[in-house]
Amino acid sequence: MLPQVFKSLLHFIYTDSLPEVTGVEGSMMAEHLLAAADRFGMQGLKLICEEKLIRELNENTAAKILKLAVQHNSSFLREACFVFLSDPPVLEAAMAMDDGLLEQVAKICPALLKKMWAYEDDPMQDELDMCLTVCDEFLAVI
Repeated sequence: MLPQVFKSLLHFIYTDSLPEVTGVEGSMMAEHLLAAADRFGMQGLKLICEEKLIRELNENTAAKILKLAVQHNSSFLREACFVFLSDPPVLEAAMAMDDGLLEQVAKICPALLKKMWAYEDDPMQDELDMCLTVCDEFLAVI
């Protein structure tokens, strides 16, 4: 754990608040504090970090935030990512920023992709079908 993250964690424990941090440093701090909150079972801190990360959610950050949500068992954050990505143009823009996003969403929630691309003339339909097939085969093995 980084020293500044530990300092913020202690600040939260003693004051039930976080020190004011903005910009890129604030996003980074929220990511690290989410990991610490998950590790130590601090649900209040986890919720605060999730809210901060949701405010940072955009096409550039969606993949990273979704990965964090899965890694740290954050259903609130994961659902916010799914709602954000449920608009097909937004999902396509987010996928343009991160090549692995489609596969990640297919593994986590294949039903979401099926719902989002229900129309057959979508240019992404072939790639979606391939990802869903791989995901279904993976789940069958488990």
